[in-house]
Amino acid sequence: MARPATLRQPSMLAHRPFVLFWVGRVLATAGYQMQSVAIGWQVYELTDSAFALGLVGLAQFLPMLLLALVTGHAADRYDRRTIVVVCQIVKLGSAAALAFGSLYGGLPSVAIYAVLFVFGAARSFEMPALQALLPSLVPEAILPRAIAGSASANQFATIAGPALGGLVYAAGPVFAYATCAIVFLGCALCIGRIQARRSMRPRESVSLASVFAGIEFIRGDPVILGAISLDLFAVLLGGATALLPIYAKDILHVGPGGLGMLRGAPAVGALAMSLFLARHPLQRRVGQTMFAAVAVFGCATIVFALSTSFALSLATLALLGASDMVSVVIRSSLIQLETPDSMRGRVAAVNSVFIGSSNQLGEFESGLTAAWFGVVPSVVLGGIGTLLVVLVWMRLFPRLARTDRLVSSRDGSWVDR
Repeated sequence: MARPATLRQPSMLAHRPFVLFWVGRVLATAGYQMQSVAIGWQVYELTDSAFALGLVGLAQFLPMLLLALVTGHAADRYDRRTIVVVCQIVKLGSAAALAFGSLYGGLPSVAIYAVLFVFGAARSFEMPALQALLPSLVPEAILPRAIAGSASANQFATIAGPALGGLVYAAGPVFAYATCAIVFLGCALCIGRIQARRSMRPRESVSLASVFAGIEFIRGDPVILGAISLDLFAVLLGGATALLPIYAKDILHVGPGGLGMLRGAPAVGALAMSLFLARHPLQRRVGQTMFAAVAVFGCATIVFALSTSFALSLATLALLGASDMVSVVIRSSLIQLETPDSMRGRVAAVNSVFIGSSNQLGEFESGLTAAWFGVVPSVVLGGIGTLLVVLVWMRLFPRLARTDRLVSSRDGSWVDR
């Protein structure tokens, strides 16, 4: 029996703007991941310090924190495609600076941090603009699938990027950074060709109220606040990405190529999960599912911390990535479905700060605790901390735990189980 027409899912490939967006995001993320592998290995070779690896994350997070309110307002006032293209050009320049510096005698770690600060400033403008651009590319009815598809682009690049980064770094840091510059150029070309639906977004005059509107919007919705803050503290405590160069070199003894595989392993699991969710969207009990996924993330972190087997480490990192992807899709869908287009940039900017806090600031936290307690104990404590966050957040945000479906509540209220 043929399926009813109302149940047929249109192919995402039918939306050319989304396809260009998908390819552009693959290139942007791949370039970032390749550069992260190169910088992580280069900084650890220069300093032999876990704390120095933590500073790599801090250098990229600080501009995101300092510019958060400005970047969100820019994404709501100006053409989002133009913002993304300009950011790719700045990132291209940063990669070129690292390449030239490595070519002519090498770069001191301080110079690398300075370039990363500029790179982080570009990403702080890019991230909210990209997030706010996506809903204008597809009909709202398939937005959750588009978000999962976009996440698959991110994870596909996070698989290929680190592996490619480890391979090209074997030819030298100059070749690795030059390749990153070319990839960022490709992203700029893809995003620049997108023809998005134009929405009538009023240009608010710049005021304290308009600048802080994104923060007030999130504060006023306990479901969104709970989802964003859960992800923030779980990944902040449980993230061990910054310490992967140490695991690769000193614990697992697998070299730069192995480091690329370790960095890509979470994305393997995340990609598989995002493809599954794009095909089979979450239907019920999304709040409980999110808490369960974060708990699995914490358990996987503990197992990875204690592993001395390369195969087991790859498997646990893949499980970690798959569980994190469930949380990402739920959180992103809640934000995009609930936020008016005129405020998406500012809300996305605040969300980007939370993401940056959990990722880049989490790298700094991991490097700092590893310097204090040792590498393995710090990662174990992070995993335990993630599990404690899940228990506390279930009590602090009961409405999030009761959230049943991913539907817009602009005309009503959240549908609880």
